[in-house]
Parts: sequence; structure tokens; C-alpha cells
Amino acid sequence: KMIIFMVLVSIILIAQTGEKMEELTVEQKMHNYMAIEMNIQTWNLLTKEDRNPQESTKMIYCALASKYHWLKSPYFKPVNEQRAEWLLSRVFCEINNGEKALYYAEKCLELTKINDFKDFDLAYAYEAMARANGVLQNEKELERYYTLAKKSGRKISNEDDKKLFFDDLNSGILKKR
Repeated sequence: KMIIFMVLVSIILIAQTGEKMEELTVEQKMHNYMAIEMNIQTWNLLTKEDRNPQESTKMIYCALASKYHWLKSPYFKPVNEQRAEWLLSRVFCEINNGEKALYYAEKCLELTKINDFKDFDLAYAYEAMARANGVLQNEKELERYYTLAKKSGRKISNEDDKKLFFDDLNSGILKKR
């Protein structure tokens, strides 16, 4: 089983970076693989329509694990942490925990500003703030961040990313806008 695992990790890393696995330790390979795998598992649960309470708990743990493994990955970049904070905020929105959703949305926005992220990542940071405030029923802040998200979304250069963003922006609690 370990050999199959390492072969899969090798394929993923070579596809991502062009680097050979021999240059990395087993631990480094594992962290990169697990960051990606936990992200995938989180999204599988996030998009599941009939998620039960146990799956919601698993979704939280997968999102937290993804962030942890990104921080340990040899391919970590600040955008990985920013997107992990966004994902955690979205997970907590989906289970109607507004306080935690806002906590992670604020961290996402802070990292966005510190790293001067623009385009896609800036729009999604504002989307996270709008959505979290929506869960908390804070209408004033929801409107403020929804407007900022929409404005930033219009500036996304890649048309596929822009469509994805606006589909997300106009979903769930934000759909009514």
C-alpha cells in the first residue's frame, strides 16, 4: 500500500512542479499529498447535498487538516494559507456557525491584504466576509462586503474564474442579493 501511495504522490508532485520525488523526504511528500487530498475530501463533503452531522464534523477536520498539511508542504505558498482560511470560513458557513465562519473570513482577508493578493483571491476574501456576515444576520456588513466582492469579481481577468466566482457569489445565503 505504501508503494502505491508513494507512486500517486510522485505523479501529483511531478505534475505540479516538474520536480522528482528523490529530492524530497517521505515526510515532505506526504504533507504535500495530504494537503491536496484533504482539500479534495473537504470539497466532496462541502458539495454533498444530504450531508449528515457526522459528515459535517468530518468536513471540518478535513479542512483543518488540509491547512495543516499545506503549512508543512515543501510547495507551500502564502496563497495556500489564504485559500485554506477561505475554505474553513465556507465550511463553517455551510454548518451555520457564523462566529467561526467570520473568524476564518477575517483571517483570509488579513492574509489577502498582507500579501497584496488581487483578482480572484481578493474577490473571494470579500465573498467570505459577506457570507459569514450573512450567516450572522449582520445585514450592514453583509451588504458592505457583498458590494466589495462584486466590484472585485468584475476585475477577475480569467473568464472561467470570473464565472466560477459569480456562481459562488450568487449561491446559498447570498443568492437573494
